[in-house]
Amino acid sequence: MGLFSGRISRLNEEAGLIRLKVDFANMKYLNKRDKIEFWDERGPELKCKGYIIGKSNYYLLLKVPEFFFCKKLLFVAEGGYLRLFSQDLVNNIKMGRELVKILLKKRLALNSKLLGNQKSLDNHIEKVNAINLRYKVIRDKLEAEWREELGLVEEDRLSAFRNYKDLQGRILDIDNKLERYRVEDKNLKEDRWSLDPRLYYSK
Repeated sequence: MGLFSGRISRLNEEAGLIRLKVDFANMKYLNKRDKIEFWDERGPELKCKGYIIGKSNYYLLLKVPEFFFCKKLLFVAEGGYLRLFSQDLVNNIKMGRELVKILLKKRLALNSKLLGNQKSLDNHIEKVNAINLRYKVIRDKLEAEWREELGLVEEDRLSAFRNYKDLQGRILDIDNKLERYRVEDKNLKEDRWSLDPRLYYSK
């Protein structure tokens, strides 16, 4: 896992710097100060050493302490192709794998909780629907009882109104009969022909 390759894009011989263009997925595990061994296409028998002093998305900047010796030993020139190895990269990837395992376990635990919450949400909707249905039945029953009670009260009102009108009519009839059959206390009327009450008489 520590083996990768790159092409030299620029050299700074006085500073002992090599800028390499690299492109591989695990490049993110390379860090500043990581040590690098490199060799050319002839084989790994002849190697040079350096360390990373800078990196971007596609480039590494290597500091090679024994630059001139390496240039004599290897084909180090712009456009040259190098093989590289970093034990630090191996160690970093190992730590990355451990971290991935931890993250996967955490994700599994969180996903289990997520599914539990999703189930609770789904159950919540079912519970709400069940409650709505239950109370709809109760509400419909209460409304039916309410309408029935109102109907009974209305029947009572109509019955009372009919009785009231009937009694009113009967009382009026009785009043008419009382007026018709009223008996006076006396049959003679007092004749008030004079201003003096002593001269009144019945006739």
